[in-house]
Amino acid sequence: MTRYWLGVASKDHVQRGVDGGFCQLCHGKAAPLRRMQAGDWIVYYAPKEQFGQDQACQQIVACGQLVSDQVYQYQMAPGFVPYRRDVSFITIQAVPLTILRQLPGWQQVARRLRFGHVELSADFFAALCNV
Repeated sequence: MTRYWLGVASKDHVQRGVDGGFCQLCHGKAAPLRRMQAGDWIVYYAPKEQFGQDQACQQIVACGQLVSDQVYQYQMAPGFVPYRRDVSFITIQAVPLTILRQLPGWQQVARRLRFGHVELSADFFAALCNV
């Protein structure tokens, strides 16, 4: 059964994943990645434009489908070896917060954003992708 997920990361970090065909979640933790399976979909909400900066983004900025069940580590810097999964990203138009707030179910999703990884209902995902 296909499941749908939302990850939270700055737009610049999401773009690295899109460019490299991978996803990372919760500062590189393995557990959220292991909850997902090949064929599942993930969208990314970016609260900020850049990690550690104040400029707001507040948009859905990427969407992709997991292509394998492999969770692996990748050394990004000395001492930082986060876990990843491979994703085939599709081209989407960004969905701003003003539109997200109008979608049924957004309030429930918004309450869980601080966890960095949220499972979405199929209906919410379909509404999000058909905006």
